[in-house]
Order: sequence, then C-alpha cells, then structure tokens
Amino acid sequence: MRVENSFIPVEGVGETTERRLWEQGITHWEEFYPDAVGETTGRRIESFIDRASDRLRAGDADFFAREFPSAEQWRLFETFRENACFFDIETTGLDERRNEVTTVSARLGDETTTLVQGRDLHDDALRDLFADADLLVTFNGKRFDVPFLEANFDVSLSDTPHLDLMYPCRRLDLTGGLKTIEGEIGIDRDRPDISGREAVQLWHQYERGDESALETLISYNREDVENLEPLTERVNERLERSVLPETATLR
Repeated sequence: MRVENSFIPVEGVGETTERRLWEQGITHWEEFYPDAVGETTGRRIESFIDRASDRLRAGDADFFAREFPSAEQWRLFETFRENACFFDIETTGLDERRNEVTTVSARLGDETTTLVQGRDLHDDALRDLFADADLLVTFNGKRFDVPFLEANFDVSLSDTPHLDLMYPCRRLDLTGGLKTIEGEIGIDRDRPDISGREAVQLWHQYERGDESALETLISYNREDVENLEPLTERVNERLERSVLPETATLR
C-alpha cells in the first residue's frame, strides 16, 4: 500500500469511511469523486489530495509522517522505501546516560554500513550515515536506538519520519523480541541467536584484544539490520490484507 491509496489522513475520515471508499473501487486518489461521500467530507478529501499530490511529487516524507495517524505510519514504507534507512545499534547497557554505543549498522539501498566505537563511530560519520534517509526503519528504535544516539552524539534523528516495526507487529499480535517475531513470520537467520547480554560480553572481549569477538558482534548487528527489510515487507502485506476489503485491488 502506498500513500496514494489512503484517505485516512483527512479530517472526518476514519477506518469505516476509508473502507467504504475502497469497497466502491476508489482505491487511489485519482479515482476519487466528491459524490462518493458527503459534501463536507468530499471537499476535505479533494483539498487533501491537492496538497498531498504536490508534496508527493516533491518527495516530502515529512508531510506524510505529520498527516498520517501514528498507527498508520506503516503506509509510508512502499512510497519512500528507496531512501528508507534500516538501522540498529549495540550498546554496553540499557541506560543512555550511563552506557555507550558500541556499533551502529545501517542499510540504505543495497549497502550496509557499520560504524564501530573507537574506529569510525563519531558525530560526523553518523550525520553522513543518516543524511539521505527519507524514512527511518527500526525495531523498538523510538524508545531505544534514537534516544541512545541522541544522548551520546551530536546528532538529531527525532524529526525524521520513523517507522518503528514494534508497533505494527503488536497490531498483528506479533509480540516479543525481534528474533522471536522473525521466527514466527518465517525469516531465517544465518547464524545462531545472540542475546543482548552476549553482545555486551563480545564487546568486552574485543576490548581485551579479541578481534574475532568484534567480528561476531558486527555480523550480529548487521544481520539485525538486513532482516528489517523483509520483516517490513511481510508486516505491511499482513496489515494491508487486514484493512483492505477482499473485493478491492490497489493500483
């Protein structure tokens, strides 16, 4: 589902009205006609489509992140996936005021980059890493990854549109950690699971001179990131099926 298939950002349009439009075959902005709804709602929808079409041509993901309800942010992904940045961090603990970031991995397009504390993980590198992102995609990143990075580095991510997969997963009754949900949804991993505690231990082993421990930690961090894209795709497919009438076909 793309943003052009959605009417729910419009004032006065809830799930019921949007579904009724879809059932009438109005599954795209270009298919809308005012008589499909009441006069006031029709004017609001037309006004929204005019504004949103301009912002879509401009590639303005910020506009849609503001306009769409928080529970519907998943609908931004297909539209802005070309510049979606999937990312994940590893740390020495859970408190951003007391603990440190050890590695940051981010995937944009076909390239995954990993920054390591003491090597190339610094303010400028982080800004460069996220500079081209229209949409951030994480799992529990709103509560953990973003606050951790902003507390430890001179970087601002809170204003970038952010799809935190933990919340749409909950909507689908997919609960637990990232690895648990991957297993439930059918996404395989190439290496054995590593717990958060083991990730911290690997970092401390590296600090004591074990380079292979760092290699393992980086591999684990990168696999977390690289699995976020297929997870996003499958979650979106399930959510689309859950909201779209069986008779409706998107274009």
